[in-house]
Amino acid sequence: MECVMRKAAFHNLGCKVNAYETEAMEQMLEAAGYEIVPFAPGADVYVINTCSVTNIADRKSRQMLHRAKKMNPSAVVVAAGCYVQAAGKELAKKDEAVDIVIGNDRKNELPEILERYFAGREEGEETEDVYLKDLVSPTEYEELHIDRVAEHTRAFIKVQDGCNQFCSYCIIPYTRGRVRSRRPEDVVKEIRGLAAAGYKEVVLTGIHLSSYGVDFAGGKPGLMELLEMVHGIEGVERIRLGSLEPRIITEESARFMAGLDKLCPHFHLSLQSGCDETLKRMNRKYTTEEYLEKCEILRKHFDRPAITTDVIVGFPGETEEEFEETRVFLEKVRFYEMHVFKYSRRKGTRADKMDGQVPEPVKAARSEVLLELERKMSDEYRRMWLGEEVDVLLEEEASADGKQVMTGCTREYVKCAVEERPGMKKGMMVRGTAKRLMEDGVMEVTVV
Repeated sequence: MECVMRKAAFHNLGCKVNAYETEAMEQMLEAAGYEIVPFAPGADVYVINTCSVTNIADRKSRQMLHRAKKMNPSAVVVAAGCYVQAAGKELAKKDEAVDIVIGNDRKNELPEILERYFAGREEGEETEDVYLKDLVSPTEYEELHIDRVAEHTRAFIKVQDGCNQFCSYCIIPYTRGRVRSRRPEDVVKEIRGLAAAGYKEVVLTGIHLSSYGVDFAGGKPGLMELLEMVHGIEGVERIRLGSLEPRIITEESARFMAGLDKLCPHFHLSLQSGCDETLKRMNRKYTTEEYLEKCEILRKHFDRPAITTDVIVGFPGETEEEFEETRVFLEKVRFYEMHVFKYSRRKGTRADKMDGQVPEPVKAARSEVLLELERKMSDEYRRMWLGEEVDVLLEEEASADGKQVMTGCTREYVKCAVEERPGMKKGMMVRGTAKRLMEDGVMEVTVV
């Protein structure tokens, strides 16, 4: 099939893993002869990589599928990803906006699937338009690759897929399947290519990153061994980790990570609740006491590490007393940033059938309380760096206070603005003194 003249547009919803997969699918179609165009009217193919983490994500996924079909009714609309995996074959049967359904673990077949679809349509044949694998049983890691990313300085690298935890509120183990880890040599090869292309910072991501390697013989190499391999890649100056489970933090692992000077002291430790009874109902595998101990271990081995987290408010059965326990615990931990989510009911999960579903207005009120606490703690953390020298990886040009600046982040992921000077460019590392916090919370840095 000659597809040189066909145009493809992509839209991504959801997490950094989805973003990586969308980049990989774009590059696959480009290599197959497609022209990649903006998500706007005029494309021949629209690929929407969907999300199903919440009911809102489901709704946004459906909206984007319909928007694509409206932009060009004759275009082929491809629904891929987690919402597709959850909705199953019924999606293609019931939704006229969708032409092709591709579940997780079939995205690497996108060019071939489109080729078969177009060939069948040109010949007037009925085509198979549903490509779903059963992810209940263990499967192999789906090989996807990228050689560039939209960002010019930071590359997100998917190293793991699937989850074995089955938290009572979460649909992801059903849409992503069991834990599957990417071979370390493949990870290293991809990052070497990106480093050679000028990318200075890499972020290792996965659906349950802490489980990396558990599906390998003997559970090795694990995440720490992979980190060491990536640390040895020439050209990589910074390494970040995606979301971690608290249990992976031990005296041994923290001491090891502290010995890797490229690893940024920026740790996202998933919490979800600061109340032990709520954590039990969520089927989380730790207590608040254990969680706090992990934070203290990190602070022992790193200088002022940026610790961030996720918190769910309004989980079934959450009383005012339990919510207050959570609020007090969060204040005790002193996070740099918190992502606050209102509990979203998901069919097929245990939490969906639990008694004590919390009304939406109560969830909204509790969310506002924690968001205000988040703003206060984040401001306090940023102010800790004022008057100190910091390293900033420049990422983009902007304007602030009437001046041309370049923005970037410190190793702790604090956003900074540096007054632009001759010779400055994206991807450059500069050192300067943190002077003040601007109105938007961005830290002004003066380079000597």
